[in-house]
Amino acid sequence: MPRSAGPQRDAETEAWIRTLRAGGREREDAVRELHQRLLGVARSELRRRSFAVEVGGPELDDLAHQAAADALVAITAKLGEFRGESRFTTWAYSFVMLEVSDKLGRHFWRGPTANTNEDDWDRLPDRFALDPHREAEWRDLVDGLRRGVNECLTEHQRRLFVAIVLNAAPLDAMVVELGSNRNAIYKSLYDARRKLRRWLIANGYLESESARLM
Repeated sequence: MPRSAGPQRDAETEAWIRTLRAGGREREDAVRELHQRLLGVARSELRRRSFAVEVGGPELDDLAHQAAADALVAITAKLGEFRGESRFTTWAYSFVMLEVSDKLGRHFWRGPTANTNEDDWDRLPDRFALDPHREAEWRDLVDGLRRGVNECLTEHQRRLFVAIVLNAAPLDAMVVELGSNRNAIYKSLYDARRKLRRWLIANGYLESESARLM
């Protein structure tokens, strides 16, 4: 029985693999071009996410260079693991995206006000721009949320809810703090919100599953 062929690689992908495995000037040129592409992706992604950690200017550019350099090292080290199941650039850009997440998360923890454990529920009205003319309504909901967080969430879910929803900590910071990944944090926070919504409905704070929960 003939051996099945591997994934069909596009011409650009084949060119990247060939030049990065070559020697001398050809490889140097390929590495230089790849670094520039990674740097562009890093800068774009950092600008998109930087509002959460208040970083900009030269500091942002320095983080971009760090992310691109670290991604380049990882890509060249793992080139033999590339199986051609996606375009080479798609595979390579995933490395720099991970590095950006890591750099932003670590940057947050270097700040003097990085605190994700402070349980200050009085900040919620400003945090979510709640209508001051409906204070009685949202005060009741905030009291219900505080009870629900303490009564129905696991310790892990409570920590994430307080850090990300109450204290506006970047998700990337919690990934670094917990040694986890973005998908796992998203899933835990989604489960926490779902449990809270059901608890609030059961206890008369919300009327239906379709009601929006902050």
